[in-house]
Amino acid sequence: MHKIYRPRSPLTFLTTFLTAIAMVIAAGLMTPTTAQTSPTKFKDVQGHWAQNCIENLADQKIISGYPDGSFRPSAPVTRAEFAAMVVKGFPGAVNATLPTAPIRFSDVATNYWAAQSIDKASGAGFMSGYPGRIFRPAQNIPRAQVLVALAGGLGYKAAQPVATTLSASFNDAQAIPDYARNAIAAATEKQIVVNYPNAKALNPNQVATRADVAAAICQSRAGTNQLALIPAQYIAGNKPQSQPQSTNKTSEIRGVWLTNVDSEILFSRDRLKNDLQDLANLKFNTIYPTVWNWGHTLYPSQVAKKVIGTEVDPTPGLQGRDMLAEAVEEGHRNNLAVIPWFEFGFMAPAESDLVARHPDWLTTRQDGSTIWAEGKHSRVWLNPFQPEVQQFMIDLVTEIVTKYDIDGIQFDDHFGLPAQFGYDPITVKLYQQEHQGQSPPSDPKDAEWTRWRADKITQVFARTFEAIKARKPKAIVSLSPNPQKFSYEEFLADWATWERRGLVEELLLQIYRTDLNTFLSELDQPEVRAAKQHIPVAIGILAGLKDRLMPTPQIQAQVQAVRDRDFKGVSFFYYETMWNFDTNNVARRKTAFQNLFTSNVTRPNLVQEQAVKTEG
Repeated sequence: MHKIYRPRSPLTFLTTFLTAIAMVIAAGLMTPTTAQTSPTKFKDVQGHWAQNCIENLADQKIISGYPDGSFRPSAPVTRAEFAAMVVKGFPGAVNATLPTAPIRFSDVATNYWAAQSIDKASGAGFMSGYPGRIFRPAQNIPRAQVLVALAGGLGYKAAQPVATTLSASFNDAQAIPDYARNAIAAATEKQIVVNYPNAKALNPNQVATRADVAAAICQSRAGTNQLALIPAQYIAGNKPQSQPQSTNKTSEIRGVWLTNVDSEILFSRDRLKNDLQDLANLKFNTIYPTVWNWGHTLYPSQVAKKVIGTEVDPTPGLQGRDMLAEAVEEGHRNNLAVIPWFEFGFMAPAESDLVARHPDWLTTRQDGSTIWAEGKHSRVWLNPFQPEVQQFMIDLVTEIVTKYDIDGIQFDDHFGLPAQFGYDPITVKLYQQEHQGQSPPSDPKDAEWTRWRADKITQVFARTFEAIKARKPKAIVSLSPNPQKFSYEEFLADWATWERRGLVEELLLQIYRTDLNTFLSELDQPEVRAAKQHIPVAIGILAGLKDRLMPTPQIQAQVQAVRDRDFKGVSFFYYETMWNFDTNNVARRKTAFQNLFTSNVTRPNLVQEQAVKTEG
């Protein structure tokens, strides 16, 4: 009998999430001024429009104040100071750049206090000099340069027509220098442009103040913040929140996850065919079948055969057939989008063939242990910082993209790593190479150590995204993580940053809650609101576990709450718990799901929408 598994079983996750202690996420940035001691309550920012942002960054030691207890938010920032800020504030982006010979600026002496920061900032694409190899370190940096630097270093690219974005967002768009137009348009799309007191007044050639720079950094790091630190009315291009919407949807994700544990749907072609027909009759339009679970693929894979020794999960019912090919055929026959789910990500059973063949692929805790217990099951984690592991995962994904007519690929926060791991020799050596020989902190929740590992995982996710798009540009890259705070702090999966960088094209946020108020609170988190403005965001709703079905009224209330807040749909975890396990009330429970969807609708598809815009 299969044992149900979902990224942390929902009930385990509920307990863990609600008892998680809030941590400070920091990159350890300091400006040349004297560091302020805690608590950081600057006497001259109380009531200031950027107070929350400034104090948040100071608490994280990203910026600091002056010995007299002031911050001086209206003071200018020099180019040298700004270089130091971006290097310390965005170590992942800086360290991701391959080392090159630094540009030797004629006006930056080798013993200048910010010489190394200037070298790194210019090498990473955050900053550049002027003709004649001049940097002008003491020059006050204009607002336009701040935005160009952040967009360049963080790899932001404009997805919409530049002229349209700028003219719609700023009353003074004509004042933007030509060199800055593309970058500022990209920054505007990513909502890192903050204009006080008028969001439409960019003042691109005005000197940036310390408050301006702090605000831009807050917005660029918004994926790791737990609060909305900048008032929404000052963010350029920020759209007002939508009002509650009618339930008469014309486009909506109506999905369900298909599992290989506590479920038989994937183990028989006849069962798969009949059940997908059933879902189509109930007006569902998307299935997310698991394809990578328990150290095996659930489809014939030559990549798996080469690396693991078996081409498909040996569980009876999967032999002599191609479950995924059947799911695609039957799904498309019933107008269901088929988006395979790489459920286990970098996780594997401790006793699996994969681990037996490649024990050197595992990462460890600080004490050298590898086992990550979940109930009675012993898991281990492949090292996402090891090139061979990265290539194995990319090869699995691209094999599916190339071989099957799928509509997309889905990952979750198993494309991360539990925070207590990462102390294996390979990862430690990599960290030392980027930290002047220093070893990782002994505290696995250390803010900089957390950020460094999360940024490395972001790089791996970006590589995977690019590999998918190189082979099938129209494939949707879907993500079904837990809420950002838990995902980032516990599993180093900074999905809010992935979304802001354009690496996520569909988000199904797992909100497995029994209390409606808690459920509603998760819907209103700032990173969720931000994602809704960029991509289709749907909500994962728990239909039940084998031994505990969720009450039908609770499911109905959650679906209605999602619709009232203009999300792009729902997906249920998992198929069997929707009605099959309620043996005494199958028909009644099935009717309840049928009543959720009274007419057929298309599913939102960001990739298709972008293709239409491009062709137009």
